[in-house]
Amino acid sequence: MSNPTVVRTRRRAFRWSRRDLPGATMAAPGIIGLLAFVAAPFLVAVVLSFYNAQLNSPRSPNFIGITQYSRLFSDPQFWRAFGNNLTFAAVVIPVQTAIALGLAMLINRRLRGISIFRALFFLPVIFPMALVAVIWRLILSRSEDGLLNSLVHFVTFGQVGAQDWLGNSATAMPSIILLSIWQGVGFQMIILLAGLQEIPQERYEAAQLDRASRWQQFRYVTLPGLRNTLIFVVLLTSILAFRVYDQVYILITSGGANKAATQTVLYQATTSVFDQNNLGRASAITVVFFAIVLAITVVQRRVVRQESEA
Repeated sequence: MSNPTVVRTRRRAFRWSRRDLPGATMAAPGIIGLLAFVAAPFLVAVVLSFYNAQLNSPRSPNFIGITQYSRLFSDPQFWRAFGNNLTFAAVVIPVQTAIALGLAMLINRRLRGISIFRALFFLPVIFPMALVAVIWRLILSRSEDGLLNSLVHFVTFGQVGAQDWLGNSATAMPSIILLSIWQGVGFQMIILLAGLQEIPQERYEAAQLDRASRWQQFRYVTLPGLRNTLIFVVLLTSILAFRVYDQVYILITSGGANKAATQTVLYQATTSVFDQNNLGRASAITVVFFAIVLAITVVQRRVVRQESEA
């Protein structure tokens, strides 16, 4: 005879499975898309990284083991590109997050016409990065008619001549950083604005009754209330900062940007395919880049977890 308790447990499990069916059905397209367009291509890249695979080559790929990785780690251009990635992320993550928080606090007010300012601050996010890079290519043009050069000429009363902002190694990466912050800060701003609106107003009223200053309200009410939102924004900004590619590619190929000072890891991966026809090297770069981003994300999450437990 069957145990009644076991039968009831099985029935309860069956009811739970039927209850979860609508959720699983709605999640299925997203899961299938991730498997088909993310997981499967990445597995193919992992396999190709162990082969000497050439694009449009009549010869079949031959297995070479970890040769692609050893060549990659001994390539100074790869480490220069990785250093550019680190420089970009080290500046963009804190600066863009701070600006986004400032803008979110600025527009988190009940004023007439505030929705117009919210739309204006968010407007650059709507534009595709290709269009933004083309516009900034005109702004950073090396000619005297470039918008930035014209502004500098006007402000300095002609004492400073035209500068090659993208061609100069000292200003090429800061120019791309400025472009990226301008284009992406609105997205983080909207997320932080939603977090600000979730903070109960009673906390600010209690702080005012305790005669807390604006800075004390920001430090002891706003920041703790935004903690989880800030963690999410920093993690998201970190991932986006490390996979910077579009603006770098456009400004190098058509804007005359200094290649050594601005090329990133993803830029090297694409040039390995389209310029060198080397699928194996591009796959190895992709795998290494994925491991680097994954390691940084895990470290950030562990640090955050330790802070929350302290």
